[in-house]
Amino acid sequence: MNDNRFSGTDTYIADDDLQMAVNAAVTLQRPLLVKGEPGTGKTQLAEEIARSLGMPLHEWHIKSTTKARQGLYEYDAVARLRDSQLGDDKVKDISNYILRGKLWEAFVSDQRPVLLIDEIDKADIEFPNDLLQELDRMEFFVYETQELVQAKNRPVVIITSNNEKELPDAFLRRCFFHYIAFPNHDTMKKIVKVHFPDLKKDLLQEALNSFFAVRDVPGLKKRPSTSELLDWIKLLLAEDIPVETLRGKDARKTIPVLHGALLKNEQDVHLFERLVFLDKRNAR
Repeated sequence: MNDNRFSGTDTYIADDDLQMAVNAAVTLQRPLLVKGEPGTGKTQLAEEIARSLGMPLHEWHIKSTTKARQGLYEYDAVARLRDSQLGDDKVKDISNYILRGKLWEAFVSDQRPVLLIDEIDKADIEFPNDLLQELDRMEFFVYETQELVQAKNRPVVIITSNNEKELPDAFLRRCFFHYIAFPNHDTMKKIVKVHFPDLKKDLLQEALNSFFAVRDVPGLKKRPSTSELLDWIKLLLAEDIPVETLRGKDARKTIPVLHGALLKNEQDVHLFERLVFLDKRNAR
């Protein structure tokens, strides 16, 4: 086992609770299940753990159509049938048609890897349970070749969820859980400084004030995330927006400049327009 401990990186701000959760999961040799609203760095966490600890990363991004078996392997029977019709000699060895999945790749890694199972809640409700045995035992059987695949080095497994559906209790019992809370004002300041180290303090302060004011507006369908804040600041700098444009702005009194980086649907834009209209009418 790698004796190093995760403590964040120069490009990823991890608070004490998150650091403790990662290191606890590594110590317990259990998957780390990470939840949190979109944009809180769940997926990036696996990338930064791998980079920080010098481990290879295997990423399995889950879709609504993904099946658990695909993480182990797939047997390409169609290709084998086609090759047999063409008289190809390689059809005699069925292993030529076994396609390795992400778990298989992680299991046979010569160095202890990080395995990311990203957005597990997108898949069918039975998906997590279908992986219980493989993640517990760190092995699986390939029936077509009668081969037992065992992990050379137990991977550090990071599983992310956006809470689109509840995960089975049996699966949850086998995980170490951590919820990444949305960064507060001070933590967000550190995150922004990592990406924009030369950003002037007054612009940083006003941008954060405006950003959090937008997030606090009741009724938003989609509150802006960290990544959208970074995009917005990048635009503010590119367009050379003066700090006076942001200073003292109340989210209820004006739509933010370059708001397309923060507001991502027409309902939220209309909400702001109504708030501005109502405020102007009440001010008369």
